[in-house]
Amino acid sequence: MGVFTFVCRSSGGDWSAKQLSGELEAAATSTYELQRKLVQVALSADSSGGVHTSFSLITPSSAVFQVIIGGGSGGAFIGSGASAAAAPAAAASAAEAPPAEEKKAEKEESEDEDMGFSLFD
Repeated sequence: MGVFTFVCRSSGGDWSAKQLSGELEAAATSTYELQRKLVQVALSADSSGGVHTSFSLITPSSAVFQVIIGGGSGGAFIGSGASAAAAPAAAASAAEAPPAEEKKAEKEESEDEDMGFSLFD
C-alpha cells in the first residue's frame, strides 16, 4: 500500500504540486488536470492495487491532495503528522458524544410529558 501526499499551490493561474515527503511533483493549468497527473505520477512509483484520492482546498490558492494505492476496498483519508495524531482523540470524543445527546433527547421528551397533553390526544 502506498500513500502519497502532495501540497498544491496556485500561482498565476497555474497549479503545481510537490510531494510532502519525497521527490514526486507535477504542474497543470487546473486542479482537475493536476489531480490526474498526480495519480499517474503516484502509479508510476507504486502500482500495487486500486486507487483512492482525496483533494481538499485549504485556501483558494492552496490544497492538499492524497493518493492511496492498494489497501483494500474501503476509502478513507489518511492524515499525516498532527492530523494523524488527532484522529484517535477525535474518535474518542466522538464516542463520548452520543450518550450526551441521548440524555438531552430524553430530557426533551420528559418536558413534553409535563405539559399535560399529547400530540395524539
